[in-house]
Amino acid sequence: MNSKGARHKPQIRHGVKPAPNPKSCKAITVITTHVNADFDAFASMLAAKKLYPDALMVFPGSQEKNLRDFFVKSMAYMYNIVKIKDIDLNAVGLLILVDTRQASRIGKLADIVHRPGLEVHIYDHHPPMPDDLSGSVVVTQMTGATVTILTKILRDKKILITPEEATIMALGLYEDTGSFTFTSTTEDDYLAAAYLLSKGANLNVVSDIITREMTPEQVSLLNDMIEGVTHYTVNGIDVAVTRLTCDTYIGDFALLVHKLKDIHNLDVIFALASMENRVYMVARSRLPEVDVGKITMAFGGGGHPSAASATIRGQTLIQVEEKLFGLLNQFINPEQSARDLVSAPAIHVEPAVTLKEAHDLLTRYNVNVIVVQESDDLLGIISRQVIEKAIHHELEHVPVREYMTINIDTVSPDAPLSEIQEKIIGNTQRLLPVVENGRVIGVITRTDLLNILVSDPACIPESTVDGKEWKTHVRERRMAKFLTERLPEEIIELLMAIGRVADSLGYNAYAVGGFVRDIFLYQENLDTDVVIEGDGIEFARALTASLGGRVRAHEKFGTAVVILPDDRKIDVATARLEYYKSPGALPTVETGSIKLDLYRRDFTINTLAIRLNPDRFGNLIDFFGAQKDLKRKMIRVLHNLSFVEDPTRVFRAVRFEQRFGFRIGKLTSALIENAVRMDFFRELSGPRLFSELRQILNEDKPVMALGRLHEYNLLKAIHPKIVYNSALEALLHSVEKVLTWHNLLFLEEPCREWMVYLLALVRSFDQSVREALCNRLQLTQRHRKVLIYEKTKAEECMKWMASQQILKNSDLYKKLRPFHTETLLYTMASATRNSIKQAVSNYITRLRSTTTLLDGRYLKEVGFEPGPIYREILEGLLDARLDGQVETLLDEVEFVRNNWRIEHGA
Repeated sequence: MNSKGARHKPQIRHGVKPAPNPKSCKAITVITTHVNADFDAFASMLAAKKLYPDALMVFPGSQEKNLRDFFVKSMAYMYNIVKIKDIDLNAVGLLILVDTRQASRIGKLADIVHRPGLEVHIYDHHPPMPDDLSGSVVVTQMTGATVTILTKILRDKKILITPEEATIMALGLYEDTGSFTFTSTTEDDYLAAAYLLSKGANLNVVSDIITREMTPEQVSLLNDMIEGVTHYTVNGIDVAVTRLTCDTYIGDFALLVHKLKDIHNLDVIFALASMENRVYMVARSRLPEVDVGKITMAFGGGGHPSAASATIRGQTLIQVEEKLFGLLNQFINPEQSARDLVSAPAIHVEPAVTLKEAHDLLTRYNVNVIVVQESDDLLGIISRQVIEKAIHHELEHVPVREYMTINIDTVSPDAPLSEIQEKIIGNTQRLLPVVENGRVIGVITRTDLLNILVSDPACIPESTVDGKEWKTHVRERRMAKFLTERLPEEIIELLMAIGRVADSLGYNAYAVGGFVRDIFLYQENLDTDVVIEGDGIEFARALTASLGGRVRAHEKFGTAVVILPDDRKIDVATARLEYYKSPGALPTVETGSIKLDLYRRDFTINTLAIRLNPDRFGNLIDFFGAQKDLKRKMIRVLHNLSFVEDPTRVFRAVRFEQRFGFRIGKLTSALIENAVRMDFFRELSGPRLFSELRQILNEDKPVMALGRLHEYNLLKAIHPKIVYNSALEALLHSVEKVLTWHNLLFLEEPCREWMVYLLALVRSFDQSVREALCNRLQLTQRHRKVLIYEKTKAEECMKWMASQQILKNSDLYKKLRPFHTETLLYTMASATRNSIKQAVSNYITRLRSTTTLLDGRYLKEVGFEPGPIYREILEGLLDARLDGQVETLLDEVEFVRNNWRIEHGA
């Protein structure tokens, strides 16, 4: 049974093309379904008819009463249903089965399914059973309804359906999913419903039929069922059984069972009804331990693990009930609890114990994970892998509290196996403490769990053991259609070309990183990053040979940048693993796989990859739960030593948290605090630290990120004298407003917004401290000029402006002209007087672009000899224009005549 909302890849096997022309092969094509057909069966037959237009639709036996009523009251007879007695079974050359694949459920048609020469096509959503038929075309998928599978095929093939057909198909979908309330409902069912609605499905008709009122006979029958419920405990599981006898058949028995289940909130219910000469069984289960599909199959029926039915002939109600109890004891396995698996006592250490001492303890007891507790309080766990990596970084003297995993799952002694399995495997927790009355009484390890699962192979999940480590559960989804909806056509074509070139070299190619992450966050990011399982540089050269352009290769790291003829860039990397020789050092690189390449990344949300090779183009790979963290809006590191190996990841954690509106996970937050206490940032090079700071300051809203850096005491890593207080916060918000104002001017001049924020951060620094900061960050001379010299001059300029009672435009122009735009905007933001803000604003918007209409050529024409006089005249003329003394060309000519004579230049 697929979990609620989960999507499963359809299983398709084929040997011939579907929908052969029965006339050309002189054989009849028949579409059929199971006996007691419901709306999903009929809807699936109708959908199959669209795929096989020359086929005949045949019911193998009776239909459920609700479907029979629909035929009587609607135009469904127009769909040309043929009676089985009118079919020459020997003439059937192609048999299409929908909503079933069991011969026992197709009536007389079962007589021909093994006939030589008969071709069988199957479309079904039920779980596989041992007696399933085989076919030349088999399309199966775990969805809530079979019509979902066929709707997707019709949509993909662009086969038109009418509103009436869409309505019938929607009836099947809504009925089989319980109007999308059954746990068997999947994402694909919702997508199918959306598509049918877009094709005109009438929900009023669906509602009238699905939400029908019960007849008086049904109400009486339901009352008998309620009074007849008996509870049995089978291997620790509560099973409800109700039984009744009716002289005549009463329809919608399954509906009554569903109502009974809801009224009593039953986890498992088997309803047995003797009506006419048959016994009808309807079963429902909410528990994974009880697979009602397997149990009903023993009676010739079938269905899903959570919903199934059977029609039984030739047995009395008592016989069926006796057989049922035998099967319940056989199929319901006794539930084991944590008490049965626990290893006691729990080996533990105090949080103040050093990593070296903890490592010695692990070796002494030959265990790989140990509990950390203080008195009886459970604080966390720590693994051998984390301890040994920390010791590699010479941190053996650090207490275990700094690198233990916190916020861990625990279980009570009565916790069932399913809960233990989910917490150890689903949450990838290597050791599970068992807690009773607030005290750790023991632990359950992965090995303990595996020993139980191996005894019942059906219970073993997709994650298995490989040596000492669990293989990561690879979540792979087909996303090609989603990519075409989210990305421009030229990017899709480029990705396909990358896949083809990689294929030609025998390499695997993947799109990775922020490019993939932002597709799912619906944010535009066309910076294409590609990882190659193979030689990335060789691939890059082959790609340019195919598409044109040039390559910049970096042999040391196995990376390259492909620059296409249209100047688009593709970052190419060889799949690699990295290790760090010391905290903050650059990584040492070795060739690896895509999984190892993704494991070296900073956060889980950046570990998604999309396959680009043609055979699996668009398949999304998720080794580390990235989709889950994107959904939960969580920033998490991949391992506890992540910030030790690369402290710059701390800044990225804050940046991504604020950019996406996410939150940093509890353990990741604790590891950030540890990195600050250990001061791993002292080993960072200036350029690496400056790069992270600049990226934060370049964010759309960096003020919140700077506040978060302050909360973690991270601003001291930039410089210990940065004091984040209300005054600085107010200045940063003022910078934000000024930059917004400047952007709305739509000026063509460039502006390094990060520099304006940096000027604000160092507002309280004197010149010598700013020089020290520039040295620490190894800033360029251009940046140093703004941060050291211009800042000082700008503050002097503000004092000068504040002292002026009357501020002439020409004087303001001379004072502000030497400054870069960033310094001017900082001046506006930091000014406390509105008059100063307005003056700088006036300069930026009007005065700075002011020029004279006359130039040196005019002066030469009228007789001035070239020399210093030109500069004197033009500057005087510009002052006059700035101060409003001249406006037109004639005004400028007159101004020059009145103030300079030709003989001055002689």
